[in-house]
Amino acid sequence: MRKLVFRIIFLLVFGIFFYSCGYNTMQANEEEVFGAWGNVESSLQRRADLIPNLVEVVKGYAAHEKETLEAVINARARATAVNVTASDLGSPEAMQQLQSAQGEMSSALARLMVVVERYPDLKANQNFLDLQNQLEGTENRINVARQRYNQSVEKFNFSIRKFPNSLTNSLLLHLERKEYFKAEEAAARAPQVKFTD
Repeated sequence: MRKLVFRIIFLLVFGIFFYSCGYNTMQANEEEVFGAWGNVESSLQRRADLIPNLVEVVKGYAAHEKETLEAVINARARATAVNVTASDLGSPEAMQQLQSAQGEMSSALARLMVVVERYPDLKANQNFLDLQNQLEGTENRINVARQRYNQSVEKFNFSIRKFPNSLTNSLLLHLERKEYFKAEEAAARAPQVKFTD
């Protein structure tokens, strides 16, 4: 009888410990980070896919704006060349490289939109307007995907640091913290707008 009571107590204590150790929770949180990162990548790819069409439409109206168009194409090429995999999410260098390339592409697109302002016929072109609306929607999706990614990173990083999860992680899982998607340093400065005649 004592052995049976002892076994029941042992199983209860073991069950409570195993349930509260966070083993499954930490892994679920890491999968959430990977899923959120997939959404960021998908949105970035959508933007990269829209750029060639946008450049082609602008090219027909603003052929002498070759330098700006080439800057957009080159920025797109550099941005799509940077590949951050799920295993790189813990690397500050990889995330910085991606953020820098994406920031460069955003800057090139902003310069392109300034050029477009000089061409009223282009601004009235239905193809351009459709592409511009799609690009604007994609930029919004990118922003939402980044926010959701950062929220899942926060949740995951906390889950591997809190007790008793931290103990379980150090003994069994060895999960590494993930890096946040941060704004580029240039975003801290207000853009300068100059109007020329």
